[in-house]
Amino acid sequence: MGQAGPRLVPDISARAIEIRYSFTGAQLLLFGAILYPGGRTPTRSLDVVVVLKGPVQTMIVREKQKIAGIWMNADSLRFVSAPSYYAVASNRPLRDIVDERTAAVYELGVQNLQLSPGGGAQPDRARRFEAGLLELRARQGLYAEDGGGVEISDGVLYRARISIPSQVPVGTYETETFLIDRGKVIAAATKEVEVRKSGFERYVALAARRHSFVYGLAAVLLSLGLGWGAAALFGQRS
Repeated sequence: MGQAGPRLVPDISARAIEIRYSFTGAQLLLFGAILYPGGRTPTRSLDVVVVLKGPVQTMIVREKQKIAGIWMNADSLRFVSAPSYYAVASNRPLRDIVDERTAAVYELGVQNLQLSPGGGAQPDRARRFEAGLLELRARQGLYAEDGGGVEISDGVLYRARISIPSQVPVGTYETETFLIDRGKVIAAATKEVEVRKSGFERYVALAARRHSFVYGLAAVLLSLGLGWGAAALFGQRS
């Protein structure tokens, strides 16, 4: 029976992130240790890649075109399994760590996400919309790569900081850590992080989900009340 390989012991700085009205973003520290059989550190350097991925969601990407001088939605494509958030960090660029096949299997890198375009889209059309989706998510800070974001100390301890923007969606996030030796994943470990609303924001979200009719009616009445108040105010000033 062969000797067991190295093992990852990961941890995170927070198991839950609370979103309040004043939430402007956060930084999550992903850290841990590499345990080697017999405690012997290999003479060659190994690589570490960490991923933080939000729950998948269905997204519709719309393409706008200028028709008769007016920008209009000309085409659209639905993606059924796009991560709501995705960030990857590594101790050196991913292209220097793994080949294209390994990166695709483990979804390492924004370009390797399995977005699952629906509707039987033709390859060229799917690629065009995928590029648009990735560009949009990157601009929003929801998809990110950092090819030097992981620090490894003495070949045993590792750490990485991942930024979470203010508009990040709520849900259960998964952290994945991969230990890579000469292009092959030799160990992996996962942890979960909860991103949730708290305080008044949580109350509103729960009310919208549990009492959707009452919540919708209240929203309509509030809009009408604000509109009436604004009209009355401007009417008095005129």
